[in-house]
Amino acid sequence: MRAIKREVPKLSVITDVCNCEYTSHGHCGKVVDGEVENDTSVEWLAAAAVSHARAGADIVAPSDMMDGRVAGIRKALDAAGFSNIPIMSYAAKFASGFYGPFREAADSTPQFGDRRSYQMDPANAREAMREIELDLEEGADIIMVKPALPYLDLIRMARDRFDVPVAAYQVSGEFSMIVAAARNGWVDQERVMMETLTSIRRAGAGIILTYFAKDAARLL
Repeated sequence: MRAIKREVPKLSVITDVCNCEYTSHGHCGKVVDGEVENDTSVEWLAAAAVSHARAGADIVAPSDMMDGRVAGIRKALDAAGFSNIPIMSYAAKFASGFYGPFREAADSTPQFGDRRSYQMDPANAREAMREIELDLEEGADIIMVKPALPYLDLIRMARDRFDVPVAAYQVSGEFSMIVAAARNGWVDQERVMMETLTSIRRAGAGIILTYFAKDAARLL
């Protein structure tokens, strides 16, 4: 982050606040007796968010789905003098099968069990709205739905219900399916890329996180 800020001072830097890449077990927090310990994990996340802010992050984005982590991060940032740093919460992050390529690349696949105890059930839309509402009450400034394409209806629900910026994450599996299909000659990559990004925007996302960012920016 410091190197980026030196080279491109005006570039906005958003950091993913999570633990999974830094734990031997691949879960998003401290594991005790085979279970993720929520409160200690929130302490870790809050400390990490402060370190990111000190390094130059413009926005911190907790992606772990621990209960209370937005409030913990907000309190820690304020106490450290970073009350102006916004929080973009992965508020509705689902236990999805679309994360596979990223987990393989980052070597962050859980070594036991899965993340369904703290990520969301893909079938439960009402819980997603409750999670978003709770994060906003705790101090989130931007909320996110992840993944994007399988949850366009929830992006629209969030846009209609909450008067805050709505982000959506077109994740590695969504990206990889398009690229693989294009390499097999089944689809036109640029056309399908823009069609899917447009669908996410049309559903109500004001911010899109995507591995196609630079390619799409060139076309736009």
